[in-house]
Amino acid sequence: LLCFHLLCFPSFFINFLCISFIFSFAFQVSPARVSEAVMEASKTSAAQTLGNNLTNLVKRNSELENQMAKLIQICQQVEVNTAMHESKLVEECDELVEIIRQRKQVIAVKIKESKVMKLRKLAQQIANCRQCLERSSALITQAEHSLKENDHTRFLQTARNVAERVAMATASSQVLIPDVNLNEAFDNFALDFSREKKILEGLDYLTAPNPPSIREELCTASHDTITVHWTSEDEFSVTSYELQYTIYTGQTNFISLYNSVDSWMIVPNIKQNHYTVHGLQSGTRYIFFVKAINQAGSRNSEPARLKTNSQPFKLDPKTAHKKLRLSNDCLTMEKDESSLKKSHTPERFSGTGSYGAAGNVFIDSGCHYWEVLLGASTWYALGVAYKSAPKNEWSGKNSSSWVFSRCNNNFLVRHNNKESIVEASLRLSSFSHTVVSSVLAVSAAAAVMCLGLTF
Repeated sequence: LLCFHLLCFPSFFINFLCISFIFSFAFQVSPARVSEAVMEASKTSAAQTLGNNLTNLVKRNSELENQMAKLIQICQQVEVNTAMHESKLVEECDELVEIIRQRKQVIAVKIKESKVMKLRKLAQQIANCRQCLERSSALITQAEHSLKENDHTRFLQTARNVAERVAMATASSQVLIPDVNLNEAFDNFALDFSREKKILEGLDYLTAPNPPSIREELCTASHDTITVHWTSEDEFSVTSYELQYTIYTGQTNFISLYNSVDSWMIVPNIKQNHYTVHGLQSGTRYIFFVKAINQAGSRNSEPARLKTNSQPFKLDPKTAHKKLRLSNDCLTMEKDESSLKKSHTPERFSGTGSYGAAGNVFIDSGCHYWEVLLGASTWYALGVAYKSAPKNEWSGKNSSSWVFSRCNNNFLVRHNNKESIVEASLRLSSFSHTVVSSVLAVSAAAAVMCLGLTF
């Protein structure tokens, strides 16, 4: 029947049947192949995952083996160190016993020598007493015999002589016979070793001292120095201290900061519990560590952040304009009517209509802040300038000076003859004093603070 239909149907239908047959055959075979592909992909992924895990496990095993090798090495080192310490303990104790034995012999010899000296002295005193006793006994016998004399003439002849001899013997016996003290045999000896016993009872192996503590409330600072004070619980076991410091950059990870050895300044072999560091930058915060050291090791204190004071400066009278008068402390300036008394020098400001004065401290870098208390002036300039800046023109009109300026009610910044108006609010009720603060970041070498007024 199929052949019949094939013969009767047009050729295009035959082609369609062939295509359909082929497509049907392919459609029936495709699920098995897809399943095999999925299985193959899953196998590859699982193999890759297993391989990665195996690699990690092998790496972990290697790390564990290294760790175990280190632990075994540490155990061996512990055995070696323990044997060394035990040997050292026996050696030290034997030395202590030997010292005690030697001191025992020395003290025993001193006791025997003192005994011989005392017995010799006592034997001499006994001999003196015996002689006095013999003389006294003879005088007593002679005196008793004289008292029994019945012949008055003979008695008077012998009685006076005997009485004088008895009186002399009594007086001499009082001088020759010293007072006897039963404690005299022991007065020079005090065999009390209680303190030494306590020291021996406290014998122990030496450990590293406890960390010292920096007393920030006791620390002091100037513009270029900081004095650091600290305390230690193990002061008597500390051989020396070591002070370390560096500029504090705001880093909070002190461990990594401490490990950066190149940035630290170190002061070794300090014997006291305080130290003054000189030559620091003004207005700069530093971080300090103190290390307590002995033969067993060392320990660091907690970090302390201390700051130097700002650089103090005054107005330099040598640079002040002739029409300005500076106070005795060189912190205040005002208009001076007696300008003819002052001679002109190259250092002085000599501009017309603008009168200035420079500070007495040169600034090489950093961020600096100062305040100026003003009276009724509404024209002024405050800033920094190179030492070589022209003195015969307004500050800020050249490339060597930077100023913050007020012109009546306008506020502006000026440099190299370029001005920019800035917003500023000053509460000026009548002519009350006004505080003007200025913060300038200085990167120029040898810059100096300058202040100018316009009358």
